[in-house]
Amino acid sequence: MTWLILGLLLWTGAHLFKRICPERREALGKKGRPLIAVAVVASVVFIIIGYRQAEQTSLYALPIWAWYLNNGLMLIALFLMDAGRVKGLARTYIRHPMLTGVVTWSIAHLLVNGDTTSLILFGGLGIWALVQMAVINHAEGPWQVPEKGSITRDALVALIAVALYVLIVGIHYWLGRPVLMFN
Repeated sequence: MTWLILGLLLWTGAHLFKRICPERREALGKKGRPLIAVAVVASVVFIIIGYRQAEQTSLYALPIWAWYLNNGLMLIALFLMDAGRVKGLARTYIRHPMLTGVVTWSIAHLLVNGDTTSLILFGGLGIWALVQMAVINHAEGPWQVPEKGSITRDALVALIAVALYVLIVGIHYWLGRPVLMFN
């Protein structure tokens, strides 16, 4: 569990560094980018090691409908992860689409993973995304809504989200963690 918590703390620190210590980050210049990248990669490695090694104590088990809700939320999360990067309509309604996608992903996973390790991992990343949004909002001030784009671009992102979802479902099956539950 220690590696998992260390990984989450390193992930959070690496992502918040620019916002919390802008002068220090700016002083690093271009040399700072690889340092932050190494910190992010190390945090992911620590998270994976910690998650795999941690003893999982079950806290709750939700009924079968939670699996269906999880799958719907995952499609939404995948859409949101990319919606802010294209000039579509969705980005004009949500200030932080990618971080909102992380929160949605986190909630979806907490619905179907009711153990302590998952609570720390998915809950921790969900909380990180919410804190990140608050820090960005504080640093940047009121939101300047971007110019409306084309719904066609959002439709393309939705198609990509479906393709990614199919790929992710396949990877989960390959790892022995099926995501589609049937009665």
